[in-house]
Amino acid sequence: YIETALASIQVALTEPINIDDVLIVEGEWGRVEEIRATYVVVRIWDDRRLIVPLTYFLQQPFQNWTRRSADITGAVSVVVDLRTPVEAVRAAMQPVIESHPKYDGRFWNVQITDADARGMTLRILCTASNASNAWDLRCDLREALIAWLNESHPDCLPRVRAEIGRAPGEPF
Repeated sequence: YIETALASIQVALTEPINIDDVLIVEGEWGRVEEIRATYVVVRIWDDRRLIVPLTYFLQQPFQNWTRRSADITGAVSVVVDLRTPVEAVRAAMQPVIESHPKYDGRFWNVQITDADARGMTLRILCTASNASNAWDLRCDLREALIAWLNESHPDCLPRVRAEIGRAPGEPF
């Protein structure tokens, strides 16, 4: 009980969590619904409740997405063919991002974050006012990018290539 009492005092003084904070705890995304003397109730994204001992927040790392602000940067990654015209992707995504109601206007970009023999990874970064808006924005941008690629550059969709050859002098 002493450990829990000390944890209650420490959490009250340092405020690592508050009601309505968005947390990642034990791999689950949710909002702090209640803070009690011995436990915290986190309402998970699918409406389950995760009951977490108060001492957890002093002994284990966790993510608090809203400690000072709810602003967040969302990332969308899509693997495409190496021939994908990145400047054209940027030009196509700019009006989609900038006119999206959940984009907060702070920042966005499109970058190649990886490339290998099979293709390259495009990453779209965009900012939103909170995690829920960022999730919706990310889903919409992913859908818009894939639709644009299907319509404008279907040859740039991911593909698996194989080269079948024969040694000189071998019959077919």
